Formats: sequence, C-alpha cells, structure tokens
Amino acid sequence: MKEIILYTDGACSGNPGKGGWGAILFYNGIKKEISGGEENTTNNRMELTAVIKGLEALKEPCKVDIYSDSAYVVNAFLQNWVGSWQNNGWKSSKGKVLNIDLWQRLLQLVSIHSVSWHKVKGHADNEYNNRCDSLARSEITKITE
Repeated sequence: MKEIILYTDGACSGNPGKGGWGAILFYNGIKKEISGGEENTTNNRMELTAVIKGLEALKEPCKVDIYSDSAYVVNAFLQNWVGSWQNNGWKSSKGKVLNIDLWQRLLQLVSIHSVSWHKVKGHADNEYNNRCDSLARSEITKITE
C-alpha cells in the first residue's frame, strides 16, 4: 500500500466569506500542491474541503498521514465525535451538526484509505502547514468581489 503524507489548511476572509483551501501531498519524494476557493463559505468548510480534495487526488487506497491545524477536523476523528454524530442522527449536544455534506463525503474517503490524523500548531514553525495556509489565502485573493 502506498504511503502518503497529506498536509491541509483552509482559510476564510470573513466567516462566512470568501474562502480558500490548500493541500500538499507527498509520495516517494514527490510533492504535489493543490488548492481552490469558494465565494461564500466558512473556515470549517474550507478545512474539511482541503482534506477531501487531498484524499480525492489519490487514485487507489493508500496509507495516509493527515496533518492539519484544524482541531474541528482532527478531533472529530481522534475523539470520535463523528461516530457519535452519526449514531445520534447527525446531532451533537449543541443541535444539528454543521457541514453534514462534507463530513459524509470525508467519511466515504476515509473508509477507502488507512488514515492517521495529526494535529499541528497553526501559523507556527511547520513549513508545510504554512505553505498550505499560503495556498489557501492566495485562492481567496483570486475571488472577485
């Protein structure tokens, strides 16, 4: 099984507002950067989209180490929030879970791959997280008013 390292980040100008996402995939010494944006979104939707797009870029089941600064995304898996949400009909203690469409797509993708989740500190000294942030922010600047 191929081993992939995936770094992701999402950003938003206004929340909701214009948003961008960036992802970097590493395989066998090769680095691939991908990014995109949306006109009206939230930071959490962009964080989720970054992971989804990174996993969608894989052409076969892989072992994937995912690095993200989003506690929302990482803790949903490490603390099994997502399992609880599913068991409770996509409800949390605060009510209906937001971004169900993206969570369901991400769950489909995670079921294909062998995924390990890693939380990194955002806007710190992690070169690849910072690069993902830069990719996401550059996508925001491409969106016209």
